Amino acid sequence: MNKFDIKSTDKETLKKWFHLMTLGRAIDEKAPAYLLQSLGWSYHAPYAGHDGIQLAMGQVFRKNMDFMFPYYRDMLTVLSAGLTAEEIILNGLSKATDPASGGRHMSNHFAKPEWNIQNVSSATGNHDLHAVGVARAMVYYGHKGVVITSHGEASTSEGYVYEAINGASKEQLPVIFVIQDNGYGISVPKKDQTANRKVAANFTGFKNLKIIYCNGKDVFDSMNAMTEAHEYAVRTHCPVIVHANCVRIGSHSNSDKHVLYRDEEELSYVKAADPLHKFHRLLIRYNRFTEEELVKIQEESKKELSAAHKKAIAAPDPDPSTVFDFVMPEPYKAEKYPDGTHQKEGEKVNLVTAINETLKAEFRYNPDTFLWGQDVANKEKGGVFNVTKGMQQEFGISRVFNAPIAEDFIVGTANGMSRFDPKIRIVIEGAEFADYFWPAIEQYVECTHDYWRSNGQFVPNVTLRLASGGYIGGGIYHSQNLEGALSTLPGARIVYPSFADDAAGLLRTSMRSKGFTLFLEPKALYNSLDAACVVPDDFEVPFGKARIRRSGSDLTIITYGNTTHLCLKVAERLANDKVANCEVIDLRSLIPLDKETIFESVKKTSKVLIVHEDKVFSGFGAELAATIGTELFQHLDAPIQRVGSVFTPVGFHPVLEKAILPDADRIYKAASDLLAY
Repeated sequence: MNKFDIKSTDKETLKKWFHLMTLGRAIDEKAPAYLLQSLGWSYHAPYAGHDGIQLAMGQVFRKNMDFMFPYYRDMLTVLSAGLTAEEIILNGLSKATDPASGGRHMSNHFAKPEWNIQNVSSATGNHDLHAVGVARAMVYYGHKGVVITSHGEASTSEGYVYEAINGASKEQLPVIFVIQDNGYGISVPKKDQTANRKVAANFTGFKNLKIIYCNGKDVFDSMNAMTEAHEYAVRTHCPVIVHANCVRIGSHSNSDKHVLYRDEEELSYVKAADPLHKFHRLLIRYNRFTEEELVKIQEESKKELSAAHKKAIAAPDPDPSTVFDFVMPEPYKAEKYPDGTHQKEGEKVNLVTAINETLKAEFRYNPDTFLWGQDVANKEKGGVFNVTKGMQQEFGISRVFNAPIAEDFIVGTANGMSRFDPKIRIVIEGAEFADYFWPAIEQYVECTHDYWRSNGQFVPNVTLRLASGGYIGGGIYHSQNLEGALSTLPGARIVYPSFADDAAGLLRTSMRSKGFTLFLEPKALYNSLDAACVVPDDFEVPFGKARIRRSGSDLTIITYGNTTHLCLKVAERLANDKVANCEVIDLRSLIPLDKETIFESVKKTSKVLIVHEDKVFSGFGAELAATIGTELFQHLDAPIQRVGSVFTPVGFHPVLEKAILPDADRIYKAASDLLAY
């Protein structure tokens, strides 16, 4: 039964709605003027034509109880949810006091994280995955809220939207997916975008999913649909799609000209379907308000906008000196082992055991820790390499569970779940092999941006584990390295241990720290005797602290991961051959980088050989060489040399792999040539 209609809805509520709608439209129409005056609002996506559904979304939202993920067209949505006209203009003008991002994010990206109205990406629809992650936390912690996520119909063509709806349906999570269907993805009409005319029909076969269709141009139909959806999601913990039929009265945005692809007949139709004008007519026709009363409300909205404009214009711009604020949060500080070394004796354990035991220890230490990924929780099996063996048996299916073969979903829901409460820590196995991680790059980017983009209001507390590298004869998609490519994205810590104790210590620090850490595991060393060592139960390794594995005075060899062991063997060989005494530095942490240890060694030896498994061309070693060459040029006696993989894909046959990956002989020759320089 409908709760709202023109006859029975009380007058104060109708007045509030009309005020919000007229105020929102006034801001929407004024936004382009700021750009014309070079004051800001360089991106503006007008919402006119979406008025009914956006008003309804904001009205059902309960701040600090529900979560909301609005998209860039949701101006009236956030105004209806409680944001002020001033806060919306602050966002449009990218002011330092903008509650969404302090001017760090694109205009028309509205948020208020303190109310759980989330800062979302410009990659439209990708926040659906975050919504599912939040809802997962709501169910686990018994929270009675729901998550509302919103975007246009064209976004449903994105794979991550499908993954989100599929995941929410499978897990029975209280997410309301609002599809604001105006018929166009920028200039691409719906007929070229989706299989079904009504895009929600693409999901009709999903179990546990309710679909509600409504007229998004009509206030009452939208209010009834959103109220029904909200009550259903709260009651059942199941997802809902609200498919709202809207019109887009204007262009997609200020960078679009819709007259180039819409004819006069269509433009006349969408103007005639204006939801604000329709609501105005209904209020008069049913004698709920007089024309004079409505004019008075409109005048009040104009005054409110004028006052908000004056305050927002006077607000400060962002301070350029703050650009390095909120790139990465302060990590957990290692107190017992401040330099990440120990002298403990005892039984050696291999690298895979060290990781497994540390995961279990940290799960016992922090009950708000979770782990998921592909194939990580199958009875006695714990992934391809048994790293997570026994985890689910001890900690239960709610904390350790398998994810679909959908890497974007794995990372995106981790980002979302960590939004629910900052005490939550999440470990994910992003892909069974690092090479398969590429579908999740879009969510990796989100995790690196979030802290900076939100002006420090949110950071995903996620440790992303990937089994990386070769020397196993795995070939393409089973033996490649990602660190060179991923290190170009600011906002993620990247660690790459070579020994069991460092793997344990870095994992412990990652799981206790705020922020996003990429934890790369050299899978060829999982069961290697070379990587096995004594591991103290409470061992900690700080980020950004390299380890000198072998001291020397003639040549500095900088390495990490699999090649650390090759470099140590080469250094011993050079010493036995009485060629040189080499210093071997195991970076352990790529970002942040221990420049101090590197520079001290280079000043001592004056010669540098950089060795890593990844390709030499554009590998991480290129950045190391550039940094040393720029900052320590006067201390070098010879050009910096690098050894790594050749610039080809990884070979499968052992003969091909050997020809591609660095080996001891190549490292030995490079070191000898450099020493003779």
